[in-house]
Amino acid sequence: MDTIGTIHNSKELEFVVFCVENVAAKLGVSAEEIYKAFTDKSDILNGYIVPEYEILHTQSREYIVNDIIELMQERGVTI
Repeated sequence: MDTIGTIHNSKELEFVVFCVENVAAKLGVSAEEIYKAFTDKSDILNGYIVPEYEILHTQSREYIVNDIIELMQERGVTI
């Protein structure tokens, strides 16, 4: 069974919301736009944020947000 990108519990769900909201705030756009960028325009949500939860959630807010924005730039994801 492939579990990549599967949210397993409420802590992972809260972390996804945290990432979406904080990246949106940093970029000055709506959380909805960021969610679409992470899901419709890329696989950042299910291919990076959720699978890397165990590592990412131990980092600072600033590190997480900057890391995700850098990944968006690397993958050519525009808002």
